[in-house]
Amino acid sequence: METEIKEKILAQLRQIKDPSLNRDIVALGMVKDIQLESGCVFVQLESSGSSSSDQALMKSSVQQSLKTLEGVKEVTVQFTAPEKRGPAFQPKMPIPGVRHMVAVASGKGGVGKSTVTVNLACALTQLGFRVGIMDGDIYGPNIPLMLGVPPETKPSVTPDGKILPVVSLGIKMISMALLVPADQPMVWRGPMLHSAVTQFVQKVEWGELDFLLVDLPPGTGDVQLSLVQTVPLTGAVIVTTPQEVALMDVRKGILMFRKTEVPILGIVENMTGEVFGRGGGEETARRFSAPFLGEIPLDSSIRLGGDRGRPAAISDNSSPELLQAFRSAAEQLAEALNQPEAG
Repeated sequence: METEIKEKILAQLRQIKDPSLNRDIVALGMVKDIQLESGCVFVQLESSGSSSSDQALMKSSVQQSLKTLEGVKEVTVQFTAPEKRGPAFQPKMPIPGVRHMVAVASGKGGVGKSTVTVNLACALTQLGFRVGIMDGDIYGPNIPLMLGVPPETKPSVTPDGKILPVVSLGIKMISMALLVPADQPMVWRGPMLHSAVTQFVQKVEWGELDFLLVDLPPGTGDVQLSLVQTVPLTGAVIVTTPQEVALMDVRKGILMFRKTEVPILGIVENMTGEVFGRGGGEETARRFSAPFLGEIPLDSSIRLGGDRGRPAAISDNSSPELLQAFRSAAEQLAEALNQPEAG
């Protein structure tokens, strides 16, 4: 009987959303304990990253929701601080051979997240690091195009069933674009997305890498939650454009990572210039006490490099200022992870 009631309580709690992230508190892993005794329900929620106003709203919603269940007379909600789980940058379950797994994320689409991922990978490679990219944007995989990989390319498989990543420009890469026809839409729900992310992590023979960059889809949806809950992320880099409409969504992304105990390694402001303005990314970094990795100017050579499979970070057609912007971001990321030297 108690098990049945707990299942009903969990079902109710899945209807309660974190006000900042608009995701249910069960999926976010905030529900840490449920106790029942003589019609009284005790719910323990993790408070990581939640403001006092958000906590008050969630507490009220939980109490009102659970009191509608038969037999529940009283509901107590307690917020607790996250458990201490060792150093923030220490992976919990390391992928063999991979030193740092870094998510590259954005709050909304169209800010150049994949472009920054590819150019950051190229800049890290030029610094002498061994780099891979996992294209986690299952719905819109375009990393192969940006790295100049022909569309007919398919990854090899080892005798024991491991997938070998494709190598281009010295970067190891796996993407759904290599596994399905280019014109086939990915009409997948959450469990299938979770499975794809898991396959890319567990079934790919990455070998020895200093950095494995994970290009996430925009927002705070199922792929992001699957990733942060199942793989050993070292941290996340957030990409934004300077204008306020993009920064509003960036703040949600920062809160999501902090609530799931993924450190923010830095914020990159992309498309800086007269069209979109400048300074918003740096101000957001200051507000959230996060490192600012620099500004990437709005430059047509970035688009041309991505379309032609020759990223701007390694192109002879790029300006010295643009090359330095990507190199500086890569150097700061390496330094943040106490890895200033390659090898």
